[in-house]
Amino acid sequence: MITAARPVPRPTGRALAVRHLGPNWYAAVMGTAVVATAGAALPVRLPGLRTLCAGFWALSVVLLAALLVGRALHWTHHRDQARAHLRDPATAPFYGCLAMALLAVGGATVVVGRDWIGTGAAVALDAVLFTAGTVCAAAVAVTVPYLMAVHGRLDRRQATPVWLLPLVAPMVSAAMGPLLVPHLPAGQIREALLWTCVAMFGLSLLATLLTLPVVFARLVTTGPLPLALTPTFFLVLGPLGQSTTAVGNLADAAPFGAHVPVVAYGVPVTGLALLWAVAAAALVLRARRRGMRFAMTWWAFTFPVGTCVTGAEALGRHTGAPAFDQLAIGLYVVLVAAWTAVAVRTARGLLSRELLAGPRPAPVAPRPATVRTTSGAVR
Repeated sequence: MITAARPVPRPTGRALAVRHLGPNWYAAVMGTAVVATAGAALPVRLPGLRTLCAGFWALSVVLLAALLVGRALHWTHHRDQARAHLRDPATAPFYGCLAMALLAVGGATVVVGRDWIGTGAAVALDAVLFTAGTVCAAAVAVTVPYLMAVHGRLDRRQATPVWLLPLVAPMVSAAMGPLLVPHLPAGQIREALLWTCVAMFGLSLLATLLTLPVVFARLVTTGPLPLALTPTFFLVLGPLGQSTTAVGNLADAAPFGAHVPVVAYGVPVTGLALLWAVAAAALVLRARRRGMRFAMTWWAFTFPVGTCVTGAEALGRHTGAPAFDQLAIGLYVVLVAAWTAVAVRTARGLLSRELLAGPRPAPVAPRPATVRTTSGAVR
């Protein structure tokens, strides 16, 4: 007796709404959390600044929780789409955003959230998020390039700064880990955490140094990116600013201190970051004049800039130079302005459901009409 196969139930309601919820949405969490972390470390104490940072931290926690649920629904009900994302070289690198979102929210929790939930709870939550984020960062740094190499069939002309996302994730771990060190018992646990951060720093730095020349070569030989991808040029600021932040935080946490490496590494890298920021801004203005519309890639204006803020703050602490403090303040103003502009447009896109809609099918050209005559068919 042959029985008919049971029909596969189609997702409805909320499950259907998340079919096109990609891993790139975690960039909104990263961009929100870094506003809190960077603002708390500013070399000025303005009335209400700490409360403002706490608001951004709380919002980042809510966004992270909502996205984790949404992505779980995505993998449960739309596994075909999720697997397609992993095989797509344009989408797979965004899985690095998951690791960075976990790490960014964890760091903001121990820096700002402790004022509201207590130091013990903040350290416990950060320990969970840091552990999960670090494991995820190491996994995506290996897995995503492997999948791109096996399934991508790429050439240099397809290189974009998005390729850096899974490689920067371990650097975020290296920068956020030292924030936990003062709350851990002295001894092997502290040393293990510090050495883990150093290893993640080296992994990310070397992988980034291998990838950045490819991205730069694509820019100068092939020309600017498509309009929607132009904001991703700001992603290059991520490894530059975050590595400076990591060096500064590691020096703060190290028992012997290390001011010289912070200055020797951080100052030239910050100079390179400022140079790239000017070039990226010029490319974005050019794309805007040519009709660049809002897309989720605009979140590249937030977290990478925030890493430059925290990098400048680290240099200010270790050099005592007012110029770095002023740079941090100026970049933070830019960060808040960028976050506001992008968040408003994202909210509009969600309310209109445009951002969660599927890709529009390409228009099909009408077939030419055929007229039959006595002599045959004439088009």
